[in-house]
Amino acid sequence: MTEMVYGALPVPDGEPILPKWWRTIDRWSLTTIIILFAIGLLLGLAASPPLAERNGYAPFHYVTRQAVFGSLAMIAMIVTSIMTPQSVRRLAVMGFIVAFAALALLPVFGTDFGKGATRWYSLGFASFQPSEFLKPLFVVVTAWLLAAAQDLNGPPGRLWSFLLMIIIVGFLAAQPDFGQASLVLFGWGVMYFVAGAPLKLLMAMAGGVVAFGVMAYNSSEHFARRIDGFLTSEIDPTTQIGYATNAIREGGLFGVGVGQGEVKMSLPDAHTDFIIAVAAEEYGLVLVAVIILLYLSLVLRSLLRLTRERDPFIRLAGVGLAATFGVQAMINLGVAVRLLPSKGMTLPFISYGGSSVIASGIAVGMLLALTRTRPQGEITELLSGRNR
Repeated sequence: MTEMVYGALPVPDGEPILPKWWRTIDRWSLTTIIILFAIGLLLGLAASPPLAERNGYAPFHYVTRQAVFGSLAMIAMIVTSIMTPQSVRRLAVMGFIVAFAALALLPVFGTDFGKGATRWYSLGFASFQPSEFLKPLFVVVTAWLLAAAQDLNGPPGRLWSFLLMIIIVGFLAAQPDFGQASLVLFGWGVMYFVAGAPLKLLMAMAGGVVAFGVMAYNSSEHFARRIDGFLTSEIDPTTQIGYATNAIREGGLFGVGVGQGEVKMSLPDAHTDFIIAVAAEEYGLVLVAVIILLYLSLVLRSLLRLTRERDPFIRLAGVGLAATFGVQAMINLGVAVRLLPSKGMTLPFISYGGSSVIASGIAVGMLLALTRTRPQGEITELLSGRNR
């Protein structure tokens, strides 16, 4: 409340890094992420043992791996959140080059693990999905380009970011991975809108997305099958959507009880894309509502802190990261309750997955770094260009 009434207090120069980080970080958002990860481990204890048994592993094989991945994600989040905005930008540019090269080489060296979409590199002990890391890095790079375009005699950042987005969406659609492609497109559109894009242009782009969807439906059996399954009036109870819908219905308000759920026994992706169905069945609507409120709180609080930010790069990058993070969670939840077509998208910090949780840690770390309290300078300095 003190910050909201009197404004941010300048942090003395020379203060040690960790005390300065703790003073300026958004501790509420940091706590929210830790709670989400703890909920993910709790649900992993319920959802993954049946799958581990079917695959011949120890009962808590996937929970142990998720704890390791989550620990790496927490370390990445904290290290990234300590960085300055300039360091975040440099990290994003270098990381983007690597992730983009990995995405482009997927058709040559990637694998589909029998799922019909070449999205991963098999490392033997684990797998690596470049698109998970590319999303937040692309957001920060795009914010840099859009912010640079606002400078006098600046580069054509809007055009460059648009061309970059088209290339990435094209690579993702070719896998095919329309879910990640839609997230990249959405993140770019939000930042472009905040940067001052005309409404007519955004409407024209929306029309282009619809036209692309129609074309993808007519040319991609993978895409058409998912759309047809979503539009059909009857749900096949033996499909993942059927199992998830029934589990959510059975859970009711308070759930059937810890360890009493049945959906984890038959749902192949109960520990990943449909983990919210396990939460709904065993813990009921109460836990689902808590999860939704945690995501909503993180996104809204980040956006609120960004409203005080005067640097266009920080404002654009923060908005893009928060919006992409929130929409990914919304898509996962929407698929589980059949409000959206199935997209194979994880629930950040809760679903099992190495690439997903570590990339989410980096993304939220960058968001925390950009929303840290910092002196904004006087408005006269901003107008004269001395506070850029």
